[in-house]
Amino acid sequence: MAGMYFTEEHQLFRESLKEFLKKEVVPNIDKWEESGTIDRSIWKKFGDMGYFGLATPEEYGGLDLDLFYTIIFLEELQKINSGGFAAAMWAHAYLAMTHVNKEGDKAIKDNYLAPSVAGEKIGCLCVTEPFGGSDVAGMRTTAEKKGDTYVLNGSKTFITNGVYADYMVVAAKTSPELGNKGISIFMVDKNTVGVSASKLNKLGWRASDTAEIAFDNVTIPAANLMGEEGKGFSYIMQHFALERLVMGVNAHARAEFALDYARQYMSERSTFGKTIDKYQALRHTYSDLYADMEICREYNYSVAYRLNKGEYVVKEATISKLKSTKMADEVIYGCLQFLGGYGYMEDYPMARMLRDSRLGPIGGGTSEILREIIAKMVIDKKEYKPATK
Repeated sequence: MAGMYFTEEHQLFRESLKEFLKKEVVPNIDKWEESGTIDRSIWKKFGDMGYFGLATPEEYGGLDLDLFYTIIFLEELQKINSGGFAAAMWAHAYLAMTHVNKEGDKAIKDNYLAPSVAGEKIGCLCVTEPFGGSDVAGMRTTAEKKGDTYVLNGSKTFITNGVYADYMVVAAKTSPELGNKGISIFMVDKNTVGVSASKLNKLGWRASDTAEIAFDNVTIPAANLMGEEGKGFSYIMQHFALERLVMGVNAHARAEFALDYARQYMSERSTFGKTIDKYQALRHTYSDLYADMEICREYNYSVAYRLNKGEYVVKEATISKLKSTKMADEVIYGCLQFLGGYGYMEDYPMARMLRDSRLGPIGGGTSEILREIIAKMVIDKKEYKPATK
């Protein structure tokens, strides 16, 4: 298992996490998938174990560990067969909390980051809009400065944890006439007057709450501005590298889980006097799928290694998400076929995996958008640079 990236301490952490998930999460997954609601108490249990603080400074209750602890966290979450539950956890820890950690001032970190690490507050990131999608610069939500406050108006959609959340990290235009240079980031309490959230009904990720959120003359203190006014687009782009790598890692991990399950099934399922893992057509198809997963996994580890060293890996993380999510869809489709009719049954894991995986090429930037970003970088030689706070 990629000895050049994972130490003995990493492996001990993986085993401990597996045991935790097996005991505290797996027995509840089917219930949460059916109800579409995750028990709030599980966030506190994750917080007590330190899982939300893997990449957070010790000053705010975190562990400040290297990125490969995060990689393990993401991989093992994919192997409990609930993309929705996994998304609720990593969207809190690596979408909302990343912005709070990087752009929040001390007061915001004290009030939101530390409780987030502890699992006492749940966060969500609000960027995507009903008319914007992957076009971040085209967002319509505005934040108008009025004295020592800002007034927010607009809407966001496809927001993971949008109903569960206690707070929202919201992108809005403070200077609409400036396009992407007029976007800022704000901290918004969920219970602020004028904020409303409605749950969306999804094909997959059934355990998670994905919401559409409306802001109707929502007044927040000017102190809730995170980072500098007008630099929101740069902050979002900078953190997209982590989000896209997260989704790439999720993809290779769920593909690996599907392959492991299919291999076990094939070793037990017999037809015409032999197990189906002895048929050359199936063996060779399986080998191709496994090779595709392995290539993506190793690439993702290399990107994580560079990001861990502080490199700005926008291009590499974009490639990670583009190729890994496509691979995962193909692998899981193939693994469902190995199971035959049982693959189509809800009592087996592949049907849920197929639905959950399909969001991969859509969420966090569609594959079409990612291809254009890569084209701009490798053909047009466009450079993306990190934001400076």
